Amino acid sequence: MRIAVVVFEGFDELDAIGPLEVLRNAATMGDADLQVDLVALDRAAEVTGSHGLRVRPDGRLDPEATDLLVIPGGGWNDRAPKGARAEAERGELPAAIAAAHRAGAVVATVCTGAMLATAAGLTQGRPAVTHQGAIDDLRAAGAEVKQARVVDDGDLVTAGGVTSGIDMALWLVERHFGADLADAVAAEIEHQRSGEVWRARPGPPPGR
Repeated sequence: MRIAVVVFEGFDELDAIGPLEVLRNAATMGDADLQVDLVALDRAAEVTGSHGLRVRPDGRLDPEATDLLVIPGGGWNDRAPKGARAEAERGELPAAIAAAHRAGAVVATVCTGAMLATAAGLTQGRPAVTHQGAIDDLRAAGAEVKQARVVDDGDLVTAGGVTSGIDMALWLVERHFGADLADAVAAEIEHQRSGEVWRARPGPPPGR
């Protein structure tokens, strides 16, 4: 599985780095066939997050070569000049998200990354969640807002604010590779999994 965690100027650091660590731990701890890359929309040498962390992406986002695309938020609620709202207005990242989805990628969003999926046209009429400060925006855009920490609607998985990205990434590990590996990763990072996962398709995931 080829996983891309996309970053952009003004992204929320924990939204991206939390899932990145979970997924890379899963790649090294079990038999999961995972390649996890930190990518940018272009060939940026460095990207600065909303709290000043500077990161060097592994490469450029390739929508045609991505099985799972993880999208952080950041800067939406305070209308920051850089961040998710600015990227939604610019339009290039939503277009790339839509292209990845058309090519078969599962799109997974953390916090106000859901609003970038909305700008890509993916949340209309679908169950989703985002940071509490953007819930009204998500609902107004036509999503069916669910009160859950993680909302799994198959090819669209959304999570609430910031730290819920860790639970979302652990859920994705469980969904694709089984509960034993997800629990092992949670134990390794000393994270107590919390909150409800709302699923469009009820029933036990692989490994249960």
